[in-house]
Order: sequence, then C-alpha cells, then structure tokens
Amino acid sequence: MQKPASDEYQASYQKYFDLVAEGDYLDLLRHNSLETARCFERIPNAKHDYRYAEGKWTIKELLMHIIDTERVFSYRGLVAARGDSTTLHYRMDEELYARNVDVSQRTLESLISEFEAVRRSTEMVFENMTDAQSKLPCNIVSHPMTARAIGYFMIGHIQHHLNIIEVRYL
Repeated sequence: MQKPASDEYQASYQKYFDLVAEGDYLDLLRHNSLETARCFERIPNAKHDYRYAEGKWTIKELLMHIIDTERVFSYRGLVAARGDSTTLHYRMDEELYARNVDVSQRTLESLISEFEAVRRSTEMVFENMTDAQSKLPCNIVSHPMTARAIGYFMIGHIQHHLNIIEVRYL
C-alpha cells in the first residue's frame, strides 16, 4: 500500500504523516505495534499514574486514548475499504472519551494487552485490503480520508504520542 498523497487527508494531519518512515506499509505497521508495546512495557510502575502537568493524561490514560483512537480509525478504514458511503463525524472527541473511561483500577499490562489485541485486528484489516480498496475514501463530514491515509495516520498518531512520552513523561 502506497503512502497517501496530501489531498487524501486533512492538512492538519500532516504532522502525523511526517512521522511515518518510508517503506512497506505492513512492515511499518507491525514495527509500530512492537515498538509501542515495548515503550509502554519499559515505563516504571511509579510513572503509570504520572501526569506531567495539571489536566494532562496519565500514562495509562494516554494508552487508553491510543486504543480508543485505534478502534475509531480502524473502523473508518474498514468503512472506506468496503466502499460504504455512510457519513461519519469528522472528529473523535478525545476528551469526551477520556472522561468516560476509568483506567485507575487497571494495570498497564492489561492496557498493553488490549492495545495488542486491537492493533492485531487493525493489522488484519489492512493485510487483506487491496490496492484499489486502499484508495477508496471514507465519507468524513469535513474532509474525506482514504483507507490508506487512515492506515498511515494510525502509525503517525502513535509515534506522535511515543515522542511525547519520551520528552514529557520519562
């Protein structure tokens, strides 16, 4: 699957696409999956509920955000690849999702396991997508996004958060 052209996604998403290396998409996705799990596995227990500033997410909340975003965008990728013209909301309200989940009683290990399960499902969607399907758009209200743009976004989105973890949390 080829990297999308800039007209296949909203311009504000460019920062995520800039974080995705060149190479085979499935290799990049699988590497990102492993790198993500390893990053979170290396975080010391004392940091699991750490916030680097008032109003910012804890490490566990951040991983839950990654999981929620993965679910939403994987669904959007499937909608696009299947040629479904259903109109979808433009934006996932990440703060709404964060307010409506409680990870305080969960272990980081359980969240990592959930991430791995959700990501494996995403991998399967994209493993079985044809090149033609990858070019089909998802009918997002404000800006259509092709299935391949969605796939690449998911890698860049996680890389963005891994970078923040390195700088702000560790």
